[in-house]
This record gives sequence, structure tokens and C-alpha cells, in this order.
Amino acid sequence: MDATASPDVAEYALWLGDDALILSQQLGWWIARAPELEEDVALGNIALDLLGHARSLLRYAGTADGRTEDDLAYLRDESEFRSAWVVEQPNGDFAQTIARQLIVSTYMFELYSALRHSGDATLSAIAEKSLKEVDYHRDHAVQWTLRLAGGTEESRERMLRAVAATWPYVDELFRDEPLTGRLDGIAARPSSLRAGFDAVIDAVFAEAEITVPAGFVSAGGGRDGRHFATMGYLLAEMQVLARQHPGATW
Repeated sequence: MDATASPDVAEYALWLGDDALILSQQLGWWIARAPELEEDVALGNIALDLLGHARSLLRYAGTADGRTEDDLAYLRDESEFRSAWVVEQPNGDFAQTIARQLIVSTYMFELYSALRHSGDATLSAIAEKSLKEVDYHRDHAVQWTLRLAGGTEESRERMLRAVAATWPYVDELFRDEPLTGRLDGIAARPSSLRAGFDAVIDAVFAEAEITVPAGFVSAGGGRDGRHFATMGYLLAEMQVLARQHPGATW
């Protein structure tokens, strides 16, 4: 990666990199805790894919001011992160993790599909590679959504609760911000991704006989450094080793 990001492009790369990093950290928790051995492997592999996306994006963001991907992951405070609230939602039970994964992977598929055509060559290349992996992530979440919604009475009830609990955090992903306006032709305009997202979600929900929840919509604020209540605990766990042993190698 030889290109240097402008301050605005670096900020945008932080948005996307932080979403991937925080979701990767969340999914890693399921290793050795998933309901099936195969899911330990599947969720672990998805987490590693997302970590790869985060590394590429944070490395590019760091070219603007000389920070490394490790500096950005481990040495920023909570208010300096730019992740959306939906990726910060607790894992909850398996159904809640799947509901969050369905929403985020569907959004990321639309996002990277658009970013393949970015005027920024580095963002375009990252999107091209990431899209192939997110396509699998989305399919995995769709299949589990259908399986849980169409399974036992217990699994269906849990899936319905999970969708209802996660849905208030969807809108934040699609809000146009001044930054994306300034990066016209480089960033993907968030609102332009909503139609594709809705088409996929509507089809999945129709097959699963799930109604799109209505009501409360979260104010969000992650892009401005205001985060969900659980974010501090998540960062403390993720950053503790690097902060206790700065510069350590092994």
C-alpha cells in the first residue's frame, strides 16, 4: 500500500475499519461457545475475514498521520473510534448474534459493491477483495436466520426477539454525513445503499415470515465518537495486552 490517504479519506477508512474491527472482536467470543463445532470454525473464520478488512482499512487510514494499524486498534480511546452502534450491540444469545450479522453483512455487501467503483484506488482494491468474503458472511447469516425462524417454537421466538432488539440500530448505517458528501465519487453515499439492503432483507424476512420491526430508532452517534454503553468494556478487553506491554513482540 503505497498511497497516502487525505485527512477526509483517512477518516472514512476509520469508519469502515472500525466497523470491521469491532465486529471481528465480537464474533471471536463465540469460538468454543457456538452451538455446533462447525459454527466455532465458521464464526472464527468470519471474524478473521473482518480482521483482515480492518487491518487494510486502518493501515490506509494511518498513512495520513503516520500511525500504524496497531496504534489505531489498541491505542485510541473510546471517543476516537468511529464504529456504528449496530456492531457494538452485545452478542446476546446465538440468535441475536445472527440478527446482527444478517444486518451488518447485508450492509457491507452493498457498501463494498459500491466502493469497487471508488475514485480512490486503495479503497476500490480493498472493497474488491472484501466483497468476495462478505458474500459468504451474508449467505451464512441468511441461512441461519431461516433455520432459526423456521425451527422450533423456542428458536423462532428467539430469532424474532433478536431482530426486534437489533433493528433500531439499522438506520445509522444509511445516514448521509458531511464527510461522505465531501468525498463524492470516493465514498459510497450511505443513503444510496438502502434500497439494495432493503431488497435482500425483505426477501429473507418474507421467507422466514418475519415482519420488519417498527417503532424506536436509535440516535446512534458512533461516527462522531459517541458509543453504545458496552463499547468501553469491549475496548478494555481488546486493548489490555497492548496497553500493559507497549511495544511487546513475540
